[in-house]
Amino acid sequence: MSDIPSDSLIDDTRAFNRFYTRLIGVLDEHLTESPFSLAEARVLHEIAARGHTTGSELARALELDRAYLTRILQGFSAKGLVSYSPNPGDRRGNFIALTRDGDGAYAGLREKAELAVGKMLAPLSGPDRRRLAEAMWTIRTLLGDDLPASPVLIRPPRLGEIALVVSRQSQLYAAEFGWDATYEGLAAEIAGKFMQAHDPEREACWIAEWRDDLAGSIFVVDAGKGVAQLRLLYVEPGARGLGIGRLLVDQVVRFSRDKGYAKVRLWTQESLSAARRVYADAGFAMVESRPHRSFGKDLVGEYWELEL
Repeated sequence: MSDIPSDSLIDDTRAFNRFYTRLIGVLDEHLTESPFSLAEARVLHEIAARGHTTGSELARALELDRAYLTRILQGFSAKGLVSYSPNPGDRRGNFIALTRDGDGAYAGLREKAELAVGKMLAPLSGPDRRRLAEAMWTIRTLLGDDLPASPVLIRPPRLGEIALVVSRQSQLYAAEFGWDATYEGLAAEIAGKFMQAHDPEREACWIAEWRDDLAGSIFVVDAGKGVAQLRLLYVEPGARGLGIGRLLVDQVVRFSRDKGYAKVRLWTQESLSAARRVYADAGFAMVESRPHRSFGKDLVGEYWELEL
C-alpha cells in the first residue's frame, strides 16, 4: 500500500488551507486598529504566553529572523512594553518579560482577537461548537502541533512531590530571577507546615500533571478570619502557554468558595508578570504594594485579593 496520500486528500488539504488563510486574514484585519503589526502582535502574544523568555526561544518559536526580532524587541523596549533581567545561566542573554504597560497592550490585543473569534462562532450551535473544537484539536495533534497528548490533570500530591515542588520552584526562580537560597527556605517552611499540620477540610495542595510529568503546583491555606491564602503557584517552563496557571488558580477559587471563605488573598512580586496576569484574569485585584529586600534582590511585593 502506498504511503503517498490520494489525490482527493491532497486536494481537500489544499482547499482547506486556502479557506483557512482567507479566514485568518479576516480575523487579522481587527489588528489594523491597533498600533502593532501582525509580527509585533505575535511576539507580544508569545512573551505573554511564556511569562519569561529569551530572544533565542522567541526566534525558534515564531521562526523569525533574529535581526528582525531584535528590532521588534527594541521598539517594545523603547515604548516601555518589555523589561530585561540578567539570565544567570547565560551571561550573553537576558530574560524578557512584559511590563505593566506591556500587559495592558497585550490585554487590548487579546480582547480584539477574542471579540473577532466570538463573532465568528456566534452563529454556531453548542453541538457544532464542540464538533469544531474537536476537529481543530484533531488537526493540530495529527499534524504535529506541540499539544498535550491528553488533558492536563489537576490532582492531589503524591508522596515526595511537595518536596520536589520546593526544589523545582527554587531552582527556577534562581535561574529566571536570580533569587538566592532564602527563597528556598521560605518555600520549604510553607510546605513543611502544610505537610505536618494542614486541615484537609480547609486547606489543600494540587499538582498539575502533563505528559506524565509534574508541570506545576499550587497551595491554599487558612489565613484566619474567613480568608484563604493562595501560596506557591508555579508552572514548569516546558508546560507554559497551556493555561496550567489558570487551571490551578481556578481550582483554589472553587475550593475556597465551596469551603465558605469570604476572600482569597495572595502575596506576589511585581516582577512575576506571568503570575500577575493569571491573577488578574481570575478576578483578583491588587490592594497593596510596597518595596522590600528579599531573596537577595530589591523587589516590589504586592498583595492581591478576590472577594468570593
